[in-house]
Amino acid sequence: MNAETVSATDTVFMSAALGLARKALADGEFPVGCVIADDEIEVARGHRTGTAAGSLNEIDHAEINALRRLSDDMPDIDRSTLTIYCTMEPCLMCFSAILLSGIGRIVYAYEDVMGGGTGCDRSDLAPIYRNAQLTVISGVLRTNSLLLFKQFFADSANPYWADSLLSRYTLAQMVSP
Repeated sequence: MNAETVSATDTVFMSAALGLARKALADGEFPVGCVIADDEIEVARGHRTGTAAGSLNEIDHAEINALRRLSDDMPDIDRSTLTIYCTMEPCLMCFSAILLSGIGRIVYAYEDVMGGGTGCDRSDLAPIYRNAQLTVISGVLRTNSLLLFKQFFADSANPYWADSLLSRYTLAQMVSP
């Protein structure tokens, strides 16, 4: 975690994203929540949909759902001042959408060892991706998010990504009291 750049506001909005992840989990969905904020004001939110009951929808990620709401509700907002809070590191699809949206900062809780996009080398990508100005902060309330993923993967009723690298990695994580 990059503690020197984490604020109390970051903790507040990550807590809100974790609340959305808990809602997703209660609905049988993969427990990812997302909040987009402008300074201290929430402007959009979303949680993962399309994974309950064996569905294989790979489009309706929490970040995509929040970005849709942002586009619908506030199409003219200066996105460079926004922060997107995700309970899991954005995948390549979501990371690309965030870059294209012009959001200036990503804060996430739990690393996606299977498909996280924030650490990708953008130097050989097209300028629209390579030149995007973006700050990434990881590990904010990581343990809280980890516990939700452990609960999800430990439940055999959730077939989504069962026995995947992410599932095995998550279930092997030790949680400190």
